[in-house]
Amino acid sequence: MSSTDKAVRRAKFEAVWKVVKQELVDHIKEQGMPDDVVDWFERNLEYNTPGGKLNRGMSVVDTAEILKGRTLTDDEYFKAAVLGWGVELLQAFFLVSDDMMDSSITRRGQPCYYRVPRVGSIAINDSFMLEAAIYFLLKKHFRSESYYVDLIELFMETTLQTEIGQLIDLTTAPEDSVDLNKFSLEKHRLIVTYKTAYYSFYLPVALAYWLCGIPAEYTLKGKTVKPFELAKDVLIPLGEYFQVQDDFLDYSGTPEQIGKIGTDILDNKCSWCVNTALARATPEQRKILDENYGRKDKECEARVKALYAELDIAGIYAEYEENVYKKLTGIISDVPEGGEGTVKREVFTSFLSKIYKRQK
Repeated sequence: MSSTDKAVRRAKFEAVWKVVKQELVDHIKEQGMPDDVVDWFERNLEYNTPGGKLNRGMSVVDTAEILKGRTLTDDEYFKAAVLGWGVELLQAFFLVSDDMMDSSITRRGQPCYYRVPRVGSIAINDSFMLEAAIYFLLKKHFRSESYYVDLIELFMETTLQTEIGQLIDLTTAPEDSVDLNKFSLEKHRLIVTYKTAYYSFYLPVALAYWLCGIPAEYTLKGKTVKPFELAKDVLIPLGEYFQVQDDFLDYSGTPEQIGKIGTDILDNKCSWCVNTALARATPEQRKILDENYGRKDKECEARVKALYAELDIAGIYAEYEENVYKKLTGIISDVPEGGEGTVKREVFTSFLSKIYKRQK
């Protein structure tokens, strides 16, 4: 897809944001709220929701188009985009609260929302309002649909899964208390599965399934297909792979390449890299990790990176990447394809092609 096509696609998606944002603001006005409260809510929506890459939200639209096998009608596109903005509102809710918990400084090239003048701890309530906005939009646009309750349950279940993942992360790797005994590759897998994979990869596809009338189970070419379970089989490990990539790029990538300075070692992150190192370290190498990991010191960081090089973390990652790619392509190739109303392999290959061997 050309940069022009991407820009057009994004602009079309953003046009729906203008509509749904106005619906949300109008709803607050209709409650008789003072102008300053209405203005505050609108700023909250605008500051936190539309500024990212929008990949999660637009994935709902992309998946719906693949499932339909054609360009969506205006009504189909609007409904898919509303669900996509529901995902982006969920992401905004997570990021506003996550930034407070992590005492983060910037997000998307601007101050974290809680650091905006006059916001402070009000950001806690504002994050709740971002979450609540999802259910207002679902009721307004999907109340009459047979799958309305399924949409609600999917958003609620995904929210709980993500918050469980955040809890594991916060209790495993607090920034101010380093204890590598709490780390393990299994703990890392749990964190990334629950904190990232469900809401970033499974949720957009499952929403598109409901929108396009994909049944919970059907028989095709003599095989019983369970689309939602199949989606999890592919997208959860793919989400884990995506986060492992992120962890590896944080260690190996340059700021010019990845658009930021990697800080996982300094910040005591329960990263794939450190867990892989812990699983392979000799007692002497483990001592280096214990003494240097999670310390706010560039020399300590350099010692950890030197140990990663010694353990060939890059080579281990390359082997991991090839193995997970083969596993996922094998699962995808076994998906039986039919006409409209059935699962399409392209749903999964489109995700995998965007991620495989990415460098940023």
